[in-house]
Amino acid sequence: MHSLTLSDPSLLRTHHFINGQWVAGRSGLALPVHNPALHPTRPEALIAQVPDGNAADAQAALDAASAAFKLWRVRPAKERAQALKRWHALLLQHQDDLARLISLEQGKPLAEARGEVLYGASYIDWFAEEATRVYGDMLPAAVNGRRMMVLKEPVGVVAAITPWNFPLAMIARKIAPALAVGCCVVAKPAEDTPLTALALARLGELAGFPPGVLNVVTASREHTPAVVDVWLASPEVRKITFTGSTPVGQHLARASADTLKKLSLELGGNAPFIVFDDADLDAAVEGVMAAKFRNGGQTCVCPNRIYVQRGVMAAFSQKLAARVAALPVGPAQQPDSLIGPMINARAVEKIERHVQDALAKGAHLETGGQRLQGPGLDGPHYYAPTVLSGVTPDMALTQEETFGPVAPLFTFDTEDEVIAQANDTPFGLAAYFYSPNVRRIWRMASALECGIVGINEGAVASEAAPFGGVKASGYGREGSRYGLDDYLHTKYLCQGQLD
Repeated sequence: MHSLTLSDPSLLRTHHFINGQWVAGRSGLALPVHNPALHPTRPEALIAQVPDGNAADAQAALDAASAAFKLWRVRPAKERAQALKRWHALLLQHQDDLARLISLEQGKPLAEARGEVLYGASYIDWFAEEATRVYGDMLPAAVNGRRMMVLKEPVGVVAAITPWNFPLAMIARKIAPALAVGCCVVAKPAEDTPLTALALARLGELAGFPPGVLNVVTASREHTPAVVDVWLASPEVRKITFTGSTPVGQHLARASADTLKKLSLELGGNAPFIVFDDADLDAAVEGVMAAKFRNGGQTCVCPNRIYVQRGVMAAFSQKLAARVAALPVGPAQQPDSLIGPMINARAVEKIERHVQDALAKGAHLETGGQRLQGPGLDGPHYYAPTVLSGVTPDMALTQEETFGPVAPLFTFDTEDEVIAQANDTPFGLAAYFYSPNVRRIWRMASALECGIVGINEGAVASEAAPFGGVKASGYGREGSRYGLDDYLHTKYLCQGQLD
């Protein structure tokens, strides 16, 4: 087993967190957590084992959250805000330990993991401030002697289901607004990265969250449906917030229909990145590097299709290939590493399939295009950062999200042509384009079918901005003041006989 040294060893938790207690799983089964930088057969690849949860664990967490909600919802907003502020301060205090946990179980380089801790903490800080700003309205009365008011109330128990690629930021982005407005949470982190979520729960415990306000149940890929189905079937769960694949999101929407739950679904992406011939090419390359290669391309908003206008394709592809070829690949703990391992074998196999399909159909390999092994790269999950040119719509990576360090370049001629190609996908999460032309900027921003647009900018995420998509990329928003609405009901009060 990997020897994990933390400044605060209490952050490494290997039990469910239910009703303020660290408890073993009812099934007695264990879920191993591996370091993706090492071959899974090596003993030191095993970081820890957590419970492989079942329906009984899920029900216990739900019962605790339902009971806690009755008191948490009426806690003054200022007190909820203070609890979140304490949680935020503890994240900052333990950021190095949290970054080490993220790097070990998810694989991203340590510097990037530290960035994720600060990014996730920013949501907690933001929603701590917003907790005291959930305002209602006084409406103009329709007739004399009447008062018409609008109140905002917490929806109830929230089930949060989170992915592995940002194991701290994604769960913080869901828990913080829920707790801020008075909801209680049952959470199921991704099976590959449960340790970070459990560490967050430990810090919530230290911050003084009352028992049952935040509950975390871990489970394997095989047993996750048994856990989540309890929450889907229960009328006590009033909202599901999920980040992950579109097929799973569709299942959650169907299964939530009988109890009419509110849903926030942040699903798959297939982001276009468009470079016009009047763009600053160096800035556009920097934008691709920031947007595409963060977390090794394992983000839902990273560009999956890069469209370059014909007149600048040669210059742009040369500049980009040179930058990508120079990216250092290595395990997270290697100080100069910028690209870590992919999360698991399935991820590498999909990347490999997409690249081979593109090459077989006529794409040209500018750089990369292979698995990496050798000194310091002893695991099977490393893939060379890759640039492909001459990519066409009939290739698999055009319609499927690659989720890896592969930058495919498409050539286009006209603005109308690239708009049609950019929108020719079921997904609509993010899009990017580079051009200094103000008229074109407004035309493009209006025409692109997505929830997020980066205009001459590759790094768009912020706790102050609404995050979410359209079409098969889901609905609902996270972050910003708009992110509170999905955790609130609107109640209208009409009082008469006042004249």
